[in-house]
This record gives sequence, C-alpha cells and structure tokens, in this order.
Amino acid sequence: MADGKLYLGTRRYSSWSLRGWLLVKLARLEVEEIVIPIAGGVTAAVREVSPNGLVPYLEHQGAKIWESIAIAEYCAEFEPGLWPADRLTRAHARAIAAEMHAGFRALRIAMPMNLGRDYTGVGQNPDSLADVAHIDRLWTTTREKYGASGPYLFGDVFNAADAMFAPVVARFLTFAPPLSDAARVYCKAVRAHPLVEQWYAQAAEEPQSWQLEKYENLA
Repeated sequence: MADGKLYLGTRRYSSWSLRGWLLVKLARLEVEEIVIPIAGGVTAAVREVSPNGLVPYLEHQGAKIWESIAIAEYCAEFEPGLWPADRLTRAHARAIAAEMHAGFRALRIAMPMNLGRDYTGVGQNPDSLADVAHIDRLWTTTREKYGASGPYLFGDVFNAADAMFAPVVARFLTFAPPLSDAARVYCKAVRAHPLVEQWYAQAAEEPQSWQLEKYENLA
C-alpha cells in the first residue's frame, strides 16, 4: 500500500523528475506515481499540487518535500547508503550533487533533456561546452579518487550523486558533445542501470500528444 504520492513531469523531458524518482526508488519508498504532462512553461496542474509549482514533489507519511536536493536528504533518512559512509567522501558527494542542483545553466538551456531524439552536435556553444568540460573533469576526478571499486562516481553503488547527474548523462547521450573516454564509460554505466532503463522505457510509452514542439525540433 502506498505511503504517499510522488508528482512527476513528462518523463521524456523532465530532468528534475528523473532525479526525484531515482532517489525515491533507491530509498524503496512506497508511493503512488502521478505524472503531469508539462506544458513547456508554467504548468497549471503542477502549480495546483506543488508548493513551489515545480516537479518532483513528494508527499510521504505526512512529510511534504520539494526540490530534488531536499528529496535526496529525506530519502537518505530511509536509505543511508544514498550517501557514502566515510565523512570526507560523503562531503564530496554532497558538494558535487549541490553543484549540479544549482549550476550548469548554459547546458540546461542549450541541451534540454529529450529521451526520444538524436541531437548529435546540436546545442554546442562556448558556454554549454564549458559546462560539459567542467562536468567531465568533475566526473573524472571523482572517479579517480573515490570510484575505483565500480562503474559509478563512488564505486559500485549507484548513489544520490549519480541520481543527480543521471539527467546530464541523458543529455550527453542525446546531444553527443565532446567527452573524454572516462566520461563516456560513466555515461554507459548510468544508462545501463536498471532504474534508468525503466525510466527510459516508461518515457517511450507516454502518449505522443504529450510531446512539445519546442523540444522536438531543435535541429
């Protein structure tokens, strides 16, 4: 029986929804998933249910949580393994997750998430490519220092930091900007994760009527 509700936007486009959904799934919270098709701007149906007018929005056992970074911390109360056990490693994981939450605006604008298109080479400008290069370095240095035991940022456990960066992986797979070999290997590992595969499959099943012209004809 569901202990609450998780409000999501269109899976094909909603990068923030993917983050929240991954975190809730990793924490094994039992919630009803409610998908609200986004309108490409302010979506009235989302504003009616979400305190900040955005998705994801989680209601769980009386708690009401919006903003993905807050959902990450809430989910970690149920699944502490969402963050590394070591204090210094955990601090680094939280720092890069917070940077993802707050930054990389040029990338977001130039390369919006679309799980159903091949936009190879589109959206590349000096600002977006600077974001790509910074993320590549961030992934590479994190993996070198903390990820030797497995394919993810902190080794063999797909954790909250990976969840925060999963939509970036999706963007890189769609737009194919220049990446290091190490970054491409990481993208492949994230894409192959069963939960990410499930999200892609569910996105592919969404009605065509939910698709938006502004995201479907970027080239």
